Amino acid sequence: MTTAPAVLGTTEPAVAVAAPTTAVRRRSWPSVLVRVFSVAAAIGLWQLLTAHDVRLWLRFDTLPTVGDIVTAFAHRLGAPDYWLDLGQSLIRILTGFALAAVAGIITGILLGRSSLFANVIGPLTELARPIPAIAIVPVAILLFPTDEAGIVFITFLAAYFPIMVSTRHAVRALPTLWEDSVRTLGGSRWDVITRVVVPGILPGVFGGLSVGMGVAWICVISAEMISGRLGVGYRTWQAYTVLAYSDVFVGIITIGVLGFATSAAVEVIGRRVTRWLPRGQEMSR
Repeated sequence: MTTAPAVLGTTEPAVAVAAPTTAVRRRSWPSVLVRVFSVAAAIGLWQLLTAHDVRLWLRFDTLPTVGDIVTAFAHRLGAPDYWLDLGQSLIRILTGFALAAVAGIITGILLGRSSLFANVIGPLTELARPIPAIAIVPVAILLFPTDEAGIVFITFLAAYFPIMVSTRHAVRALPTLWEDSVRTLGGSRWDVITRVVVPGILPGVFGGLSVGMGVAWICVISAEMISGRLGVGYRTWQAYTVLAYSDVFVGIITIGVLGFATSAAVEVIGRRVTRWLPRGQEMSR
């Protein structure tokens, strides 16, 4: 149950909630085993279909077996360029995502709080939002002096709009009672922002950050395939052009692991920052 904003001058946040009555259930061993089994079953099915050259509309006989992919993965792990590509992709994604997070949260708050800003900037964001970020690659190539800056820009655009939209919706969904309570107690506009708006929008903001991270990975890999010189996406496409299909799957698996790790990091940070939320009935994911 949400309480009223705190009295000004205290250190307690304005948006406070009652402590959950039930502890969050931790993931049980049967749940972990089921998850592991599902992945192992998928790998086993892949090995079965590819090893026996199954062709049932889908042509598994043209794909590498699990053993071929594992061998290629072991070889790539020992190659210096693999780690160089991995580091390059991480630098691009983290730079673009960090810039998008800052810009998206600030503009989202302004769009939700300022009618003037919404009237001036809102139409521009709504016109640009439906355009896929990957469609801006030719513009980025012409606009920026280096491919590196262009790829970071594409990554920024991909993550920016989900973050901005989620933040804007979260701001507009805040109960006006909270703001009225702070103003009644003599609070300034800055008090409203720091004690009501920022704590209140955190769940929505982290939802947008999670979505933005996933979209950013899609676009950074696509941009690397089109105009990159280094990176996981570039190396994966290069492997395809020389018919090294095992290396293609090494790239795909690497992208999946990196995307999972970064998205999980955003979720963990979000849970820590919003640990005051009642999650007593929430299922562990």
